[in-house]
Amino acid sequence: MTLNIKKVLDKEKIDTAALANFLGVTERTVRNKILGVTDFTYTEVAKIKRELLPEYDTEYLFSSGKA
Repeated sequence: MTLNIKKVLDKEKIDTAALANFLGVTERTVRNKILGVTDFTYTEVAKIKRELLPEYDTEYLFSSGKA
């Protein structure tokens, strides 16, 4: 299960290394979160929404499938 945030990151030309740096975690951690292996924390979700992708709906970003 891949989260929609992957589609958005690709569209916005933001790679996993850049997102990892932005969040202060490893690239592997970001990949696991995007794949749904582990969850994004509330703090990470809020920071992504507030500072990186404010134009996107939070529910869409962090769910899988179509919205």
